[in-house]
Amino acid sequence: MKIHDLKPAEGSNRRRKRVGRGIGGKGGKTAGRGTKGQGARTTIPARFEGGQMPLHMRVPKLRGFNNPFRVEYQAINLDSINDSGLDIVDPVSLLSKSLVGKGALVKVLGRGEISRPVTVRAHAISKSAEAAITAAGGTVEIIPLPWGERRPPAKGNQFTNR
Repeated sequence: MKIHDLKPAEGSNRRRKRVGRGIGGKGGKTAGRGTKGQGARTTIPARFEGGQMPLHMRVPKLRGFNNPFRVEYQAINLDSINDSGLDIVDPVSLLSKSLVGKGALVKVLGRGEISRPVTVRAHAISKSAEAAITAAGGTVEIIPLPWGERRPPAKGNQFTNR
């Protein structure tokens, strides 16, 4: 069997019915549109709803959008780290003190002061916080994001941002 031997199954393809071709058979004259009236005319668009407010005008319009690839960090400030009494600050130790949520990406911000050397492991850190931690004798380590160098997985479903 070759490609030119292939044919569709018998009865699966039917020819289009050609209407409005004279009075000699079915589908002539009014071509199935009835007699007179709006449905018999050709000048109305397919989306016309008889004067009712059309669907494309009555649905609410979307303003802006939500980025499905956004990265959301939970912020932890220097004063919170100082008050916690932790020497090694990482997402697991912060979770044990209930300062961040489970599976949260942690970002250290520079509000407040730190008075002792601490080791900070976080997913992101601000420049002011890094400067304050290293000035107090501590160290900073950036934890790689869970999805690596690629973009983060999309949040939401197929109806989001529609």
